[in-house]
Amino acid sequence: MQEKRAVKAAWPFYLAAVLVAAVIAGAVAQSFVGESLAVLGIPDPGWPTTFGLPALRGAGWMLAALAVGSFLFSAFLIPPRMVGQDLNGAPLTVDGHIASRTGAWASAGLALVGIVMIPLVLSDVSGEPLANVIFEANAWSTAIEQVQESQVWLIVAAIAAVVAAAGFVASTWWPQVALLIGAVIAIMPLALTGHSATGGNHDYGTNSFIWHLTFMLVWVGALMALVAHGRRLGPNLEPAVRRYSNIALFAFLAMLVSGLINGAIRIQLTELTDYDYGWVLIAKAVGLLALGVLGYWHRQRTIPALSKDPKAFTRLAAVEVIVMAAVTGLAATLGRTPPPPPRDPNLTQMQVQMGYNLAEPVTWGNWFTLWRFELLFSVIAILLAAFYLHLARRVEGWQVSRTVWWLLGCGAIVVTLSSRLGMHMPAAYSAHMAVHMILSMGVPVLLVLGAPLTLVRAAYPAGEFNPRQWVESFQRSTFLRVVTYPPVSLIQFIFFFYALYLFIPLYELMISEHAGHVIMNAVFLVSGYFYFWELIGPDEIPQRADAKIRLAWLWISMPVHLFMGVYLMQLNIVLAEDFYQALQLPWQPDLLADQKVGGGIAWATGSFPLVIVFGVLFRQWLLDDRAETAEVDRRAEETDDEEWRRYNEMLAQYNQS
Repeated sequence: MQEKRAVKAAWPFYLAAVLVAAVIAGAVAQSFVGESLAVLGIPDPGWPTTFGLPALRGAGWMLAALAVGSFLFSAFLIPPRMVGQDLNGAPLTVDGHIASRTGAWASAGLALVGIVMIPLVLSDVSGEPLANVIFEANAWSTAIEQVQESQVWLIVAAIAAVVAAAGFVASTWWPQVALLIGAVIAIMPLALTGHSATGGNHDYGTNSFIWHLTFMLVWVGALMALVAHGRRLGPNLEPAVRRYSNIALFAFLAMLVSGLINGAIRIQLTELTDYDYGWVLIAKAVGLLALGVLGYWHRQRTIPALSKDPKAFTRLAAVEVIVMAAVTGLAATLGRTPPPPPRDPNLTQMQVQMGYNLAEPVTWGNWFTLWRFELLFSVIAILLAAFYLHLARRVEGWQVSRTVWWLLGCGAIVVTLSSRLGMHMPAAYSAHMAVHMILSMGVPVLLVLGAPLTLVRAAYPAGEFNPRQWVESFQRSTFLRVVTYPPVSLIQFIFFFYALYLFIPLYELMISEHAGHVIMNAVFLVSGYFYFWELIGPDEIPQRADAKIRLAWLWISMPVHLFMGVYLMQLNIVLAEDFYQALQLPWQPDLLADQKVGGGIAWATGSFPLVIVFGVLFRQWLLDDRAETAEVDRRAEETDDEEWRRYNEMLAQYNQS
């Protein structure tokens, strides 16, 4: 006889995980507080700050993980109540609704943590007791205006508050996908600050930390959501756990590799035991390996027996979450634990600003002679290429030409960002513009011709809650109809181009921060992809305009593309002049001349992708015309050419009269 199970509330479990992370973060940081204060050269602000700041940071990370995991659960781990097979407007199940509200409450908690962290950070950097800072009249404005970390927490609080507000009202499936993206974005400002974002190699440090933090949120948060689902005896636990198992394996590997890269930048292997920072890294690595062992046990023992003994999975997963919380608490202390002295104490201004040195300008002849692998978009491109090849092998008769286009697009991202051209992007306006044009106009053309959504639809079975259904629903969504409507598609593509260079302070802000480079590259790729997908993409877009209409839109847009290049060639104000001068480049470039070269690149290179686009559109126009002619001929044969016979009879009667 099967054991009768009782429904258990999830909130005590959530609270325990958050408290474990907070207590461990606060206790570990408190044990190093003397060394930290000595390094900073500030007085002791008191235990509410020295313990409370890392404790709240650990709690904030766990709340962010709970938000991400809950929205991941409601979006992709369990299906909604589907009307037919279209996910557009599909209402959430009871369990999906509970998970979504949990994500909203977790986001609200993160927003509250962000607000409290503003005075905590000011107390920490000034040495003033927290009580004095909270009740001082100008303390809050001082923190927001002058302390970067306080500004970051304010941004986190604002984004998390928006996600929370939307999460409380969302009750259908598609908003869960948007909320998941928003929950990840909410914590990203923290990934772009701290030890990883300073000193030499900080481009590697920041990008590796983005990977590390993102997959920590996914791994920890989704498991918390699954444990809660099991405690309330929710349905579909087994397929959800199996889907999560693949995510968890990738997350573990991503965290392991990114953690090794990030740690290697900060400290040498032989110095691990010489500094408190190294001991925290060792403890964190041990915890991560222990989690890997628990994950292996899940895959070998509890998941195969899940249908017979779901309690075994829930019990082990709950223990795993507590270990995750402890590791998260340790990770949260690294931002406060003093790192070892820099490997190179004599950093140049280029290393401080960009993370590495450059010895000579980029030219057509030396473009491929210097390489520095880019850890964010290049890794994404490689993963997308591998996934595409995996799916292509599952689809019989998949067109080789589409695979070639896709691989060329992914390869172009890697080559562009990891070669000397990508390395010079922050240092020279001409290199920046070359990268911009490649990412926004070259790469998207190649990628859309790969027809990735058509491949996903062909690789997965119909009628199931899987990537095929997600893709089909996306292609029928209101969002896609709006963003691919020709006027909207053109406006969004042009807006990001013009806004970046017409608003001079915006360009200087974006080019001088690593976060700005990440945002710009992402916008270039996504905006360009939607624009060219509407024009020439083989992937289906419902109610897409005929090829001749899209060809007309291309002719309309071409002068708009080229005008920006002409404007930049005539502009006599150097964009981001202070930043470029601060780099102290050894070849002492003429900034205005280099900017005019960048304008020429924008004017000239923008035409090359349009040649491919024009060729594809013209070919589609011919195919449409032939198809229309063939349809007319077919109808004529079916009706014995009745229309043509009546026309001839009319002419004959006219001649007789």
